[in-house]
Amino acid sequence: IIYLSCLICAVLFIITSITDMLDGKIARKYNLITDFGKFLDPIADKFMVIGALFVILYKFSNLRTLMIFVILVIVFRELAVTSMRLVVSTGNNIVIAANYLGKLKTVSQIVFICTVFLEPVLQLAVKYIANKLGAAWSFLPGEIVPLTYVTMLFTVVMTVWSGVNYI
Repeated sequence: IIYLSCLICAVLFIITSITDMLDGKIARKYNLITDFGKFLDPIADKFMVIGALFVILYKFSNLRTLMIFVILVIVFRELAVTSMRLVVSTGNNIVIAANYLGKLKTVSQIVFICTVFLEPVLQLAVKYIANKLGAAWSFLPGEIVPLTYVTMLFTVVMTVWSGVNYI
């Protein structure tokens, strides 16, 4: 049942991410861009990502120590950038929209979260196929999640880099 819940989490998160992307594309296409939207959309992205990270922190005990570090880096960066946006925009009617690095950071976080949810399912599928083929071989022990570690590292690097770029 843990694999089913991982799959459901991944599918819901992917759908949510796609609808967020489509929302931005539709707003740009039909010129429905507002200062409020420029400010609120990145905040909604932050809540979506940070909420999913807390689910991972709770659900995956093998990643818990690293996830605490990842969450601290992401939350600190988001608070710093959002605070800076608020200070700059207060009383000046200035809105700092997301730039390319910020968007790449968000995509890296989405890929990381999806990888965490889907890697156990992928490992189970590979084990199942190997067993059906008669191989007494398992892909990896359940505690080792290399795709998760790679995407986690990339996410931390992009989070720090984009934060430094904004500041």
